[in-house]
Formats: sequence, structure tokens, C-alpha cells
Amino acid sequence: MLVGVVGGVMAVYILLLVLLVVQQRKLVFRPDPTQVDLVTFAAPGAMEDITLTAADGAETHSWYLPATRADGRVIAYFHGNAGHRGNRVVRILPYAVEGFGILLVGYRGYGGNAGAPTEEGLYNDGRAALDFLQTQGVKPDQLILFGESLGSAVATQMALERPAAALILEAPFASISRSARARYPFLVYDMLISDKFDTYSKIARVGKPLLLIHGELDRTTPVNFGRMVFDAARDPKVGFFPAGAGHNDLMQHGMPARVLSFIEGLKPVQR
Repeated sequence: MLVGVVGGVMAVYILLLVLLVVQQRKLVFRPDPTQVDLVTFAAPGAMEDITLTAADGAETHSWYLPATRADGRVIAYFHGNAGHRGNRVVRILPYAVEGFGILLVGYRGYGGNAGAPTEEGLYNDGRAALDFLQTQGVKPDQLILFGESLGSAVATQMALERPAAALILEAPFASISRSARARYPFLVYDMLISDKFDTYSKIARVGKPLLLIHGELDRTTPVNFGRMVFDAARDPKVGFFPAGAGHNDLMQHGMPARVLSFIEGLKPVQR
């Protein structure tokens, strides 16, 4: 009798494990494939739609606003999981009005871009975006990498690979496996995860000034993950953990002012 019960429990466990492994990308990625345009989302007038080709041949659309400020600084913005680049226009406006250049990076599978997202695919999209900025004459000390939620993992990877003036992380998670263990503590399948996005293991190798912002009331990506990443990061680093903020309302809790102050405090652009 006991053997039968244990066998039944194990069969259910294995079935759940198989389902999670097979469906993992549907659980990790939540792309909105809706075709987006600059007019609908009231993008700044000088912002343009650009087509980028990644190393693996994937074509994506991103939106680019050249810098107007004297130092020529540009924010490469890697957006989060839900929605698409169009939803992020409102998030970049505080920086656009200060004259910063903006590149709203588009991912495969999001916002009308063809293809399906994967970890390496998003990294390839990020690399293509930064390659484009190089063609526009943006120098490393003019480049600010900004990652929001899922985009924080992409921005961190780019910070490992490319020179830049600074890295800004908004509501980062530590890794997919840590998030999975928090959500499904009874399942152990780290080795079976395809898209690891392991920011925690990478952040100590990022030798760039860091600003990390995470709401204490975040229920999507609990703040303990942000604190893990922050504690593992090298100096110089600045953490901002507003007590009343969740995952999507950081702009209403002082984030733009903190971002602007952080950037203004960086070393001047060398001419």
C-alpha cells in the first residue's frame, strides 16, 4: 500500500516536472506581439523606428532618439517582460526631456517583431542595438545601460560584454532558477532550465557604476532578489529601495529623480 502511494506521488511529481520543463518558455516569457508604432504611443517627435539585424539573422525594430545635450549621453533601455517597447515611452520621457538620447530596444517576439524570445536571442538583440549606437558615434563613456525587470538580465549581460559609463537596474531578479524555486519550492530542476538569466552570478564581474532600484512591496519580483544582486555587486554602487513601491510604480516613488541624479554624478564625458 505504502509503495503504491509513494509511486503515485512520484508519478505526479515527475509529470509536474515534465510539464514545467516543456512549458518553461511560456512561463518565463510573456511577449505582447502586437504591432506598435511611434504615433500611437506618443513617442517624442525626433524618435525614429530603426531596423536592426542580429548576429543570428533575426531582424527587430527598435526606437531611437538622438541625444541633444552637450555630453551626448544615450540611455539604452532594455524593457521588461510584459508588454513591448511602446508601453515604455512614458518611462523614458523624464530622460528624453533632459536631452538624453534614448534607444528603446525591441526584442524578437515583442511589439510586432518576428520570432520567439530566448535568453541568447535577447542577448543577440541587445548586441545589435549597441552595435547600432556605435555606428551613431556613441562612445562608451556616453552609454548608459538601463534594464527593467527581465531587461535587467539583458542589460547586465551587455555590461559584461561592452564598455559603458554605468548600469542601471530596475526591479531585477537574481536568476530564473531562484525565481522558480521561490514559486515552486517542491520542484528541483535547475539543470533543466534553458534560459537561466543568472544576473546574480554575473554582477560581481561588472566593473561599472551601478544604480539598483527595487520597491519593497514588489510582488512580481520580490525585493530580496534585488538586494541579493546589490550585495553581490562591486563598488561603486547605489541602492534605492522605496518602502511604498511595488513592481510597476517606481516612477511614482522617485525613480526618475534618482536616475537623473545618478547619471549627473558620473564622471564627465571625455572629449
